[in-house]
Amino acid sequence: QVQLVESGGGLVQPGGSLRLSCAASGGIFSIYDMYWYRQAPGKQRDLVAGITRGGSTNYGDSVKGRFTISRDNAKNTVSLQMTSLKPEDTADYYCNAHKRSNGMDYWGKGTLVTVSG
Repeated sequence: QVQLVESGGGLVQPGGSLRLSCAASGGIFSIYDMYWYRQAPGKQRDLVAGITRGGSTNYGDSVKGRFTISRDNAKNTVSLQMTSLKPEDTADYYCNAHKRSNGMDYWGKGTLVTVSG
């Protein structure tokens, strides 16, 4: 099974940018569809962005035009470039790997993004 470790979270001012990364190990990274989710305190976990194993992307409505997801299969990483950050983007951000063949989902432990200033 795949293990996921997120990095890149931190404190940023409104309007700023941040890049999150998720490093995968223990599996064949290229076969997984990869996603970023986020969860703010007291709220449900929501989809932020996804990129399929074929490279197709999708985004949550609240981040379209501001966030960009990408993957590097050679480095076993998926990234989330976040720009024009808003206080409402504050949340724990989680990396998810979805394996279509058996429907399994794997999660990282999350990285905290705080937009304040």
